[in-house]
Amino acid sequence: MGRRRSQVDSGGATGRHQRKQLALDGEKRRPLVEGEIKELFVGQKIESNEADLTINSVDKLEGEASANNRKGKLIFFYEWDIVLKWEGKLKDGTDRTFTGKINVPNLSEENDASDLDIQITIKDEDEEGTKLKRIMLKTGKEFVRSQLVKYISGLKEEFSKGMILPKKGEEKVDSVKMLTSGFNKTKINMQPVVNHDNKQIGLKIDTKSFKQTQKFQCTAQEFYNAMTRIEMVTAFTRGHVKLDPVKGGKFELFGGNIIGKFDELVPDKKIVKQWRYKQWPEGHYSTVTISIDQKNDHTEVTLEQTGVPTGELEVTKTNWQKYYWDAMKQAFGFGAFFV
Repeated sequence: MGRRRSQVDSGGATGRHQRKQLALDGEKRRPLVEGEIKELFVGQKIESNEADLTINSVDKLEGEASANNRKGKLIFFYEWDIVLKWEGKLKDGTDRTFTGKINVPNLSEENDASDLDIQITIKDEDEEGTKLKRIMLKTGKEFVRSQLVKYISGLKEEFSKGMILPKKGEEKVDSVKMLTSGFNKTKINMQPVVNHDNKQIGLKIDTKSFKQTQKFQCTAQEFYNAMTRIEMVTAFTRGHVKLDPVKGGKFELFGGNIIGKFDELVPDKKIVKQWRYKQWPEGHYSTVTISIDQKNDHTEVTLEQTGVPTGELEVTKTNWQKYYWDAMKQAFGFGAFFV
């Protein structure tokens, strides 16, 4: 489960269960995201015997990149949605200039450069425009692909230079920082829950319970920290977080979609909280119990949730899997097993 990650050897292993977080020296090094993309694309002419083609600007750049160190290997996670503006005209045409966009919606470590979905659009798709678009689909796509290969290589180099690597015997670095674009950050919107029931307080609600068990390649302490340290919760939810991890303390995640309070916290063992979607009937909370059990070579986590409105059971289970478990494995390498 989880996404394939780029790995770069960064030294010897530090023990079977150890995992060292890497921090980016954000104060000293400016992320290359916006500047690198502009340098690689803006003003670049695409060679063609049939047309004059130029990329004019970056219309959108959303996403993030992060890295962590797992048993002496740097594990990279990056995900970008890029839109570029281009213009061109046929050399044997009417000297009319056409404009369009180049969309790369899936630039991530999950996809090789050869697998990238590079979409070309043109504003006016008449006979001349259609011919120009065909040229861009052939020549323009390959140019964009080659430039993105350079970008990925530079991104990994920048991460490697910016890492603060813990020395042998030192405590792990707990802060988790990410390179983000100078434009809009990627926003996670949990799958919406549509509630058609009367939301009047006091109305009896039919509820269900469920249980999930997950295996994570980390220690119990690391998993507990990922659920209770604000910088780590921010990293895997990719958004603003309110979190007070004490008994009675409140939390708010995913743009206020998830709210609640902590009932019980046993470090590295158990987390119990009152938990609700804001779309649920007013005043209704479920109870979430997360049990953490460290095994010899992994940590087993059991989630039990009671009081989930019946009509919203399946989407609730799906959202736990996608926006908690899978997201944590992606952000911290908890799903990566090394031999």
